Amino acid sequence: MADSTSKENFMREAIRLSIDKMKEGKGGPFGAVIVKDGEIIARGFNNVTSSNDPTAHAEVDAIRKACQALGTFQLAGCELYTSCEPCPMCLGAIYWARPDKVYFGNTKADAAAIGFDDAFIYEELELPLHSRSLHMEQLLRDEALEGFKEWEKHESRTDY
Repeated sequence: MADSTSKENFMREAIRLSIDKMKEGKGGPFGAVIVKDGEIIARGFNNVTSSNDPTAHAEVDAIRKACQALGTFQLAGCELYTSCEPCPMCLGAIYWARPDKVYFGNTKADAAAIGFDDAFIYEELELPLHSRSLHMEQLLRDEALEGFKEWEKHESRTDY
């Protein structure tokens, strides 16, 4: 993959996006790039507030664009460079996208220090459902399982 100079340049691009797009009023100070074969194939930035989309984080934005560019739902052979350690949502998306490597600049503690504190989400995930601050209740499991049963039988399904 990328040598150390290239890695630093890719990270600088993620950092540049984080600053430029924040100054443009797109959202918080977060940027990301996805690299394949030494070339940037997608750039993403936080645009939560400008798009009214709480999922529009830099990493998710970059993943969506990279998958579109490559015509696939997985990013094997790719590297993700992000200006900050991924939040729980982005980390989940990254695992689903399956890039080979992730590089980050700021830490989650750095983000918390300026008001982007995701610690409560990590803490909530450790709690049993009945103890979480967000009410969660299971309904109609038997009916919902029908979709899973159909998936198991579906001949043209694409496993992921």
